[in-house]
Amino acid sequence: MSVQAANANEQLVLDFFEVLSSGDLEELRKFYHEHSVWEPKVKDIAGAGKHIGMDIIDKFLAPVRGMFEPGDPKVHVQNMFSAGPWVCVESFSTGKTLDGLIYENDYCWVFEVSNGKIDAMREYMDSHYTAKLFGMG
Repeated sequence: MSVQAANANEQLVLDFFEVLSSGDLEELRKFYHEHSVWEPKVKDIAGAGKHIGMDIIDKFLAPVRGMFEPGDPKVHVQNMFSAGPWVCVESFSTGKTLDGLIYENDYCWVFEVSNGKIDAMREYMDSHYTAKLFGMG
């Protein structure tokens, strides 16, 4: 399925996932401002909590992506809808860990967007699966 953007906010989110899937963390900086928040809605695993501004990349994404082969995991958008500043995405991610394990997880994302930047995003996923795969629980 190829998801098409219905407006500029949806296009921003699709562009974000394209860059995220590439692994180019420096290019991701253009999507955020100093008050942007990425909040994985998980408990008791690496990455839990709110990540703000460029700490999103430096203290959260760099270590998380460092657990995978370069360029992984890839995000595959399945469905997307929006209302005003809100964009909701259903996706799945695939990739390979540095240990050679296969990663496949389902996600739902809720973005709040304004002025061509991501103000906030909440990430919902199967955290039990992730914890087991990486030996965290």
